[in-house]
Amino acid sequence: MSASLSRPRVGVWLIGARGSVATTVVTGCAAVTAGLHPPTGMVTETPAFTDSRLPALSDLVFGGHDTLDCPLPKRAESLTAGGVLPAGVATAVASELAAAEREIRPGGPTPGDTRSDAELITAFTDDIRDFTHRHELDRTVVVNVASTEPASREAGAPLPASTLYALAALRAGCPYVNFTPSEGMNHPVAAREAQLSGLPYAGRDGKTGQTLLRAVLGPMFAQRALRVRAWSGTNLLGGGDGAALADPAAAAAKNAGKERVLADTLGTVPEGEVHIDDVPALGDWKTAWDHVAFDGFLGTRMVLQTIWQGCDSALAAPLVLDLARLTARAHEAGLSGPLGALGFYFKDPVGGGPSGLAEQYEELVRFARSLGHTEGTGEAR
Repeated sequence: MSASLSRPRVGVWLIGARGSVATTVVTGCAAVTAGLHPPTGMVTETPAFTDSRLPALSDLVFGGHDTLDCPLPKRAESLTAGGVLPAGVATAVASELAAAEREIRPGGPTPGDTRSDAELITAFTDDIRDFTHRHELDRTVVVNVASTEPASREAGAPLPASTLYALAALRAGCPYVNFTPSEGMNHPVAAREAQLSGLPYAGRDGKTGQTLLRAVLGPMFAQRALRVRAWSGTNLLGGGDGAALADPAAAAAKNAGKERVLADTLGTVPEGEVHIDDVPALGDWKTAWDHVAFDGFLGTRMVLQTIWQGCDSALAAPLVLDLARLTARAHEAGLSGPLGALGFYFKDPVGGGPSGLAEQYEELVRFARSLGHTEGTGEAR
């Protein structure tokens, strides 16, 4: 009996498939499957998710779209040199990287591309369907991990690339996850189609660092009745994200989610804003600094400062694997619509739900437990 008949195999189609996050996802999945490293950072590998009937990491098959032409194995070499991937891991999983590289198709639109939106969507849809059929996959989850797009709502403007890919996912019959702040499924054109598709989807903008801390600290101040007067932040980052977020419009899209977490958890919007600086020398590493001015008893003025230094790709990759597995299982269970219970992973989650991390985690665990008992179809909650 073939592997495809013995247990379900799930495709993970990555938009931005040759980027740092996608390369770390493919390398990390192969390394964990081979027992070379533990699944650190993967919530779905903790005991609370044991009975959720999620697809095994060994049953994930990777492909995707990208406009870059640097092959995955070469990209993994670069990430190893930068300290993102451990020495020797990319070599140990070279065959898995090569297999994923063979499944990457040209993205778009690229400079000089004369294809219409409809033609691009059709091409992307055909690529996803071909991948799913050739590998005899039970389903494919499309995950956007591409660079952040500038926000644009000009009348008559072409659809943003993220929305073209989201529409292709819908038309290929695939659930969709937007790990970026780009519009994707949130664009009105895609949102209307998503409502009619009967497919589950999740997003947006993965919560990996500064906003993760804000989702913990905001509720702390509110629950202790401490008045936050101002909350300011700075992000220093390099790599593709640093370059993309140097565009003020892209930075504004990114910062909207950071500010929303504070508004939702504090019940008010404090003074202050977030600045994002592109520092190419940092590569895939970032530093996030927050300065919180707050009042205590009798108006005593106090300050909390936090510094978060980390590698965005290594922080994001386990979350992408979690989301692909959870969304695939939700699709298998017949759920449709926005998966609000996955808000634990996002700055600006679709489908509503709490904003504090502890409450989001509780909702996620309840959702995971329900997946273990769901056989038929139903609405996503």
